[in-house]
Amino acid sequence: MRFSFLRPILNAILLLACGLGLRAQAPTALPSEMPAEFKVATGTWDYARREVMIPMRDGVKLKTIILVPRGAQGAPILLTRTPYNAVELTSHAGSSHLGPVLQGYDNVSDLIVEGGYIRVVQDIRGKFGSEGDYVMTRPLRGPLNPTAVDHATDTWDTLDWLVKNLPESNGRAAILGISYDGFLALMALVEPHPALKAAVPMNPMVDGWRGDDWFHNGAFRAQNLSYIYEQLASRGNDHKWWTSHFDDYNLYLQGGATGEMARRYGMEQLAFWRKIVEHPTYDTFWQQQAMDRILAARPLVVPTLLVHSLFDAEDIYGAVAVWKALKPKDRTGDLLFLAMGPWNHGGQIGEGSTLGPLRFSQDTALQFRREVLKPFLDQHLKGGSPSGLPPVSAFETGTNTWRKLPGWPLAGEGTARPGTVYHLGAGLTVSAEAPKAASAPFDEYVSDPAKPIPFRARPVQPVGYDKGLTWPQWLTDDQREASGRTDVLAFVSEPLKAPLRISGEPMANLVASTTGTDADWVVKVIDVHPDEVPSQPGLGGFQQMVSADIFRGRYRESLEKAVPIKPGDALRYRFALPTANHVFLPGHRIMVQVQSSWFPLYERNPQTFVPNIFLAQPADYRSATQRIWHAPGKDSFVELPVVPLAATGK
Repeated sequence: MRFSFLRPILNAILLLACGLGLRAQAPTALPSEMPAEFKVATGTWDYARREVMIPMRDGVKLKTIILVPRGAQGAPILLTRTPYNAVELTSHAGSSHLGPVLQGYDNVSDLIVEGGYIRVVQDIRGKFGSEGDYVMTRPLRGPLNPTAVDHATDTWDTLDWLVKNLPESNGRAAILGISYDGFLALMALVEPHPALKAAVPMNPMVDGWRGDDWFHNGAFRAQNLSYIYEQLASRGNDHKWWTSHFDDYNLYLQGGATGEMARRYGMEQLAFWRKIVEHPTYDTFWQQQAMDRILAARPLVVPTLLVHSLFDAEDIYGAVAVWKALKPKDRTGDLLFLAMGPWNHGGQIGEGSTLGPLRFSQDTALQFRREVLKPFLDQHLKGGSPSGLPPVSAFETGTNTWRKLPGWPLAGEGTARPGTVYHLGAGLTVSAEAPKAASAPFDEYVSDPAKPIPFRARPVQPVGYDKGLTWPQWLTDDQREASGRTDVLAFVSEPLKAPLRISGEPMANLVASTTGTDADWVVKVIDVHPDEVPSQPGLGGFQQMVSADIFRGRYRESLEKAVPIKPGDALRYRFALPTANHVFLPGHRIMVQVQSSWFPLYERNPQTFVPNIFLAQPADYRSATQRIWHAPGKDSFVELPVVPLAATGK
């Protein structure tokens, strides 16, 4: 009892100690309500999703998404290889049905579902979920690629794994792709796996210097800097192109020479950009990667459907170039087919009843998918009856009619035939009559690099397919904006009294002189609509671009070596324009526009010869007076691939 007065104090200490002990033993956080691994309940789905890493012959594994229809047996495989994220392309808005989950190739999903295909989408090496190093359009094994692997071997290894590991398949596969993916489909033809029974390259990248993504006839496509930046700066396209201007015209004009602008974005870190700067001419670096050349040196053994868009803003060169290279190899007439429609880049898998202001009175893309693509795949992947497809299925603009053609082009390309030569004449005329000695010998304009001609009405939008951007349809823009400028010559014919049908590549033949030592020449063949069009008032006087391209004058003598232009000399520049399949209707007129810049789609020519335009300095950019000659012996004209209407096919 001597220390009983301490008992309350001891009890308080004990309670405090117990409390502290409880606190020490309490969990530091609430348990997670997420499982370590969530297993999706897919019992109600009409497909099975598998994500696998397929090993290549060098040990690198490629991320591959496989979508198998529920209950599939003996199903064919439809493969797409891509640098654009296989997971995203197969992970559309949540659905238990196969069709809605397909993205990017979404309007082909009906064909995939109805056909019972096993859909396979794979990241190429170095991009997104795949291992390995990324090289832009990786060249074939050889001088430009000393390794043992390329896209041809990767496709072979992928197909070999698929047919051995998909018990639901019938062992038959096709490869389909658009743009870069179309290039990859062409690569599969180099050394095709026995299981590859069909290929559908759509709008493929074929020759990056002659007329696809990087250059057109030596003129660099400046607005593609943004694509190069995003595609190469990271594996997952995490670094986004940024801008300080709403109008790309101002952005690129302020940027100066293309090399200087790229430097401002840190693009010297990108190996592919450095290669572009090092190879401004059509040297072996570009020639050895051109897919038409590569495939022309190999046998054609896989049935192939090439798909071309008449209004392709990105790869308008490639499909037709491959067609010309491979057609002589199709001796039986059952291996190579061509389809061309009034679409933009990839528009054949979208809705194809309109493009910009043009209306076609039918969904041309749906018709292609149902009447050309589906029969082609059914025949070769399902062992069905022959598709009955003609060699060429071509939409004819002007009359807005599908044609079944025996070949392409219907007219002899590059051959001046009676009635196909249209002269540029005095008074800014277009006619079948050759110039006379008494006529004014030339028309001229001043080309000022400080005020380049915009390739479309300003403000110029960036390249892209995001909602609200009209980049994909710029080839259908009204060309009146250009024809009213003092630095554009617009030659025009009298109204036509009869329809005029062209099927092939128009050829530009300019006799031109410049006060500078270098120059770009842009030639546009245009269909001028009547002043009033009652059925569509907005097309009254519309100037519809039918075929147009640019040529860098320094390559007049050789594409492989740049040489200065002698000031004042009237020299001939001859180059092909993109394929056209068009009818100029009665009452319409033929216009030919000539100019010396197309900005910022193409970089400015300084008009002073420098060894490498990418490295041009501000003082190199100078105004020049350009003359287009139309005199005897100095005759400028376009050769139009004219064919009789009776030869158009059904």
